[in-house]
Amino acid sequence: MWRYLAGGVAALLLVAGGWLIVGGQAHSGAPTSAPPAARPSDISVSSAPAPDLPEASDATRAHRRFERFDRDRDGKVTRAEYLEPRRKAFAKLDRDGDGRLSFDEWAARTADRFAAADRDRSGTLDEKEFAATAPKRKQRRASPCPESAHADD
Repeated sequence: MWRYLAGGVAALLLVAGGWLIVGGQAHSGAPTSAPPAARPSDISVSSAPAPDLPEASDATRAHRRFERFDRDRDGKVTRAEYLEPRRKAFAKLDRDGDGRLSFDEWAARTADRFAAADRDRSGTLDEKEFAATAPKRKQRRASPCPESAHADD
């Protein structure tokens, strides 16, 4: 029993000592470690000028968005033009075309996805079937950064 107690006290003293040492260096401004030496390959990659990539300004983005909504190209967006994307989305959901959206019509896409995932037609999804309902992730874009010479290190 005394051994466990002595070991616990020793561990606490070691942790406290380490905390004091690290805390003392942080307050004194002394570096905890030397910065790594630069490799020749790092210097050549970082000294190359970054290519100037064109980027659309906010004004250009706003103009393109305005043009998408201004269907009749009269320089004005009417309420009907502004609501048109919502009308199209509503029409896709309103399967019977009665101008009303029932819960079944609203949830039809989710119900279809459930039915497609329920392979054994049991009315329930096991873990493997449920995993098939996960949304598909978009692939990440390729990085515009050049590959470094030491990527295989």
